[in-house]
Amino acid sequence: MAARSTQPGEAQAFLASTQANQRRYEALRAYFVEGLSYEQAGARFGYTRWGMVNLVREYRAGKLELFAPLRKPGPPPGRAPAKERVRGRVIELRREGLSTYEISARLAVEGTPLNRTGVAEILTEEGFGRLLRHPEPVASVNPATLGRDTRLPRTGTLHFAAWPARVETGKAGLLLLIPDLVALGLPELVAAAGYPGTGVVPAVSWMLSLLALKLTRTRRVSHVDDLLITDPAAALFAGLSVLPKKSALTAYSYRTDRDHQRRFLAALDRRMIDTGLVDGQQAIFDLDFHAVVHWGNDPVLEKHYVPTRSQRARSVLTFFAQDSDTHNLVYANAEISKATQAREVIAFCDHWKTVTGSDPAMLVMDQKVTTHAVLGELNARGIDFLTLRMRSPSLVKYIDALAPKDFRTVTLNRPGKFNRLKVNDTTGVRLTGYPATVRQLVVTGLGRDAATVIITNNHTLSAKAIIERYARRMTIEQRLAEIIQAFHADALSSTVNLNVDLDIMCCVLAQALTAALRNRLPGYHNTTPDVLQRRFLETPGTITITGDTITVRLDRRAYTPTLRQADFPQNTPVPWWENRTLRYEFT
Repeated sequence: MAARSTQPGEAQAFLASTQANQRRYEALRAYFVEGLSYEQAGARFGYTRWGMVNLVREYRAGKLELFAPLRKPGPPPGRAPAKERVRGRVIELRREGLSTYEISARLAVEGTPLNRTGVAEILTEEGFGRLLRHPEPVASVNPATLGRDTRLPRTGTLHFAAWPARVETGKAGLLLLIPDLVALGLPELVAAAGYPGTGVVPAVSWMLSLLALKLTRTRRVSHVDDLLITDPAAALFAGLSVLPKKSALTAYSYRTDRDHQRRFLAALDRRMIDTGLVDGQQAIFDLDFHAVVHWGNDPVLEKHYVPTRSQRARSVLTFFAQDSDTHNLVYANAEISKATQAREVIAFCDHWKTVTGSDPAMLVMDQKVTTHAVLGELNARGIDFLTLRMRSPSLVKYIDALAPKDFRTVTLNRPGKFNRLKVNDTTGVRLTGYPATVRQLVVTGLGRDAATVIITNNHTLSAKAIIERYARRMTIEQRLAEIIQAFHADALSSTVNLNVDLDIMCCVLAQALTAALRNRLPGYHNTTPDVLQRRFLETPGTITITGDTITVRLDRRAYTPTLRQADFPQNTPVPWWENRTLRYEFT
């Protein structure tokens, strides 16, 4: 005999079904498990015969949801009890003028911890503006926050008589780039480009202000005013009392146009050749496009393919050219449309002819950079090209018909298992839209399922040299990835809406400066720009002014011995400092 329940009062809740889903479950259980008929089960639980028929039909069709689905422990989705508990307190603290960091620290002390992300979400939901990250209570940019001064200092030409004799800075390493800026002749480059200035800020200082944001890893989506307020090294770098505000930088960038950038790059390339940053004799260049994605809503931009997202997206298409020998960028253009992108190769050749008086010797590019008709123009100008051929059905049929005897083995000078290749080298190949014939190399053994097809109008280089030359083209993709990481070339949607063409040109100049710095540092010849920024450009220190000499004393860090061994000049006259002399001291 089954034992009787010791809780007869509570058992009634299970015997008398009050919830609709509970009654449905018991009725279905009586029908399926106890074997009752439609009438019997319906009579027990208050359903008619046809009501039971419909209930069974819906159950068998999977249309009944009798039980709530299981979910993870914790509050239901969309609820954040920790945030709701402190919402009122967060609002009170913000009205006292505390920043996100300060509010999070205060909540932790009060026993109701909430991280700064949660605090920021509450402030956004409540309509509060953003505060600068600054320890002083005078750093607010939000007029709605009481008790804090929202006025930012005005920029202007640096008056050294009013500059403190000694000042501490967190980015003294930024001034390590001054000798290379002088060596490149930045004032002359700006003058040659015809960049405009204002009555308050000279053109050179505008360019140096934009360059400081690139070199210090200051994301445009954070806040330019962080650097404007907190660090004197950036202002000294630009020859200003403080850097211009974000609205001023945005307005200035749109006073420039493509002709300014073109003239600046031409003058910069001449100086890079003179200083050894570019091999002007070899004149072999790697070309590639890069799509700078726009993250806003409904931008008036064309859609371009973005490899990192494997899809087409609204973006600004940019074009880059790098010297194949030194891997330094020499050209960039962000004013490209779908209608003109195929002829950007010709535009670069015209640019290089303006710089050196002769066309490039060879261009190495991906198959989508240009068309067969433009390749014909390059051939007519005597410019060698090296690119891939798209695998059409007829080409795939031709490759499949090749026999093993049609290939020969080529061994590359590189380690790894993919250094012995099979190559079919053919001349006299016709291309649609190309007026002459080309040389075609079908290469297998590279670790890919399909063969790689390289075409060129050069008939003198060996197959091995052609394959190795094209393999080096991958360095431009690495260089573009370094620029995006170090100089934030993808920061289109931000508080500082810069002219993209000017922004990309600043990336080329920043890359040239880091390459020059890399050449001065022993053991750092293959280092990426972000490593140089982290280890050297962000070094704190002290700036001392004595008469006409400005001494930058960098604090001791793990990499200070490298700076002591580096090839820095002892004294550097700086034109935008009224020819005052720059000296370095390494503790």
